[in-house]
Amino acid sequence: MKRNVSHHELAEFELNEAADYFDAKHPGLGRSFILEVKRAVSQITDHPESAKPLKETARRKVIRRFPYSVIYSLSPETIRILAIASQRRRPFYWRGRT
Repeated sequence: MKRNVSHHELAEFELNEAADYFDAKHPGLGRSFILEVKRAVSQITDHPESAKPLKETARRKVIRRFPYSVIYSLSPETIRILAIASQRRRPFYWRGRT
């Protein structure tokens, strides 16, 4: 049984902010970034426990081609996307979102 996916509002903001940044660097790159994030979320949905566990109850799925990760938590019914986190930012800034 697949779990429902929900997104923290700040994760949505981070996704859009990063896509805008990549588009400014090279038109169309933002769309590629969004597609890679969607691919990662699809993989998380199919295999939620396969990504690397982090401290507390969160997990990290690295996004292909970009220095970003999808940070998420699991409950029996839901996958909660907590952050679309740059790997170059301070670690665990998203902790209060769990």
